[in-house]
Amino acid sequence: MVERHRILRVTVLAVLLSILPAGSATGLKPQSSGRNLSPQSTVLSPESSPQSSPLSPELGPQSSVLSPESLSEPHLANIRQLTAGGKNAEAYFSHDGRKLIFQSTNNWTTGESATWPLSSNEQLGCYQIYVMDLELGRTRLVSTGLGGTTCGYFFPGDRRVLYSSTHLAGLHCPPKPKREGRYRWALDDYDIFSVRVDGQQIQRLTTTKGYDAEATISPDGKTVVFTSVRDGDVDIYTMHLDGTHVQRLTHEIGYDGGAFFSPDNQRIVYRASHPRDPAEIEQYKSLLARNLVEPSQLEIFVMNADGTDKRQVTANGASNFAPFFHPDGRHIIFSSNVHGRGRSFHLYLIRDDGSRLERVTFSGTFNSFPMFSPDGKQLVWVSDRSATKPSEFNLFLADWIP
Repeated sequence: MVERHRILRVTVLAVLLSILPAGSATGLKPQSSGRNLSPQSTVLSPESSPQSSPLSPELGPQSSVLSPESLSEPHLANIRQLTAGGKNAEAYFSHDGRKLIFQSTNNWTTGESATWPLSSNEQLGCYQIYVMDLELGRTRLVSTGLGGTTCGYFFPGDRRVLYSSTHLAGLHCPPKPKREGRYRWALDDYDIFSVRVDGQQIQRLTTTKGYDAEATISPDGKTVVFTSVRDGDVDIYTMHLDGTHVQRLTHEIGYDGGAFFSPDNQRIVYRASHPRDPAEIEQYKSLLARNLVEPSQLEIFVMNADGTDKRQVTANGASNFAPFFHPDGRHIIFSSNVHGRGRSFHLYLIRDDGSRLERVTFSGTFNSFPMFSPDGKQLVWVSDRSATKPSEFNLFLADWIP
């Protein structure tokens, strides 16, 4: 299927430009084709419900509905834009499929937004965590509104969520890394917290100094998998829901993170970058000492839930990240710049043995952070398609066509 489509190559400006005000939701118009891209489009480099969703196509006059035919994306039908303006990322379904938890620079800290697609007239300096009700179109702040936050996820029962935050290390947004050639990602002093969906009763789950983030929960609700630097490298760990019984799963030198459990709780899919050359190892350690990583090349891996039987899924030398298991447990969807090797990222589907790579998205220049609904009937992801300003990334929801 990949060969039947022309690969888009778009010149982009820079990664992570200064925060811009959100665009008007009323003025948004869907792109009729992935070929009509603004020359100012920018791309964010990777860093970072057993029922159909109640969200219907009739979201109101301000919703954007894009047809799969016009975008040459046959796996995606009834595409709906959920946010408009700012940076919106990492949206993950609740267990009943009725809500999403996500991070955004839109300022919904003083109230709820209930007009599709959701927008704000004010931007924050860094991400905060929100829960979106897909039935009512309401978005509510669940993080403290302080520091920087990332990586929200629902607990079983959907009454509590977890996320990572720097607010104990500082009340303001963490400083952004200085650009020195390649894109670099800061390992800020995050800890993992649990909180009710109304933002009350916050509990701290990690207490070690440094980066503890990228946390998700197994479908059976028994185990948290997360990324930490507690032992001197960037590795994957598991713990119980209360933060106890921490177990280290990866030991290879290099970055390991972005982990998600398989539907049967038996395996974990993740992204990794393991330098082999002595010079590359020295460069990695030098950056790590400054709490930085340079994730220009990442591959997708799968391992058992106890850390055994690690197997590499991709081996294309590109930047592959944000993997998530299809509910069938045999396929993985992820984001990659494998076609073009530049800053244009799209979604791909692959079997867990590394075979049958298939490109899923063609519109826009950045598509990432995909998650299937628990029943496999829908897909939520982040894209710059239909963006009205540079450095704008929005949430999209579509019906999944096998």
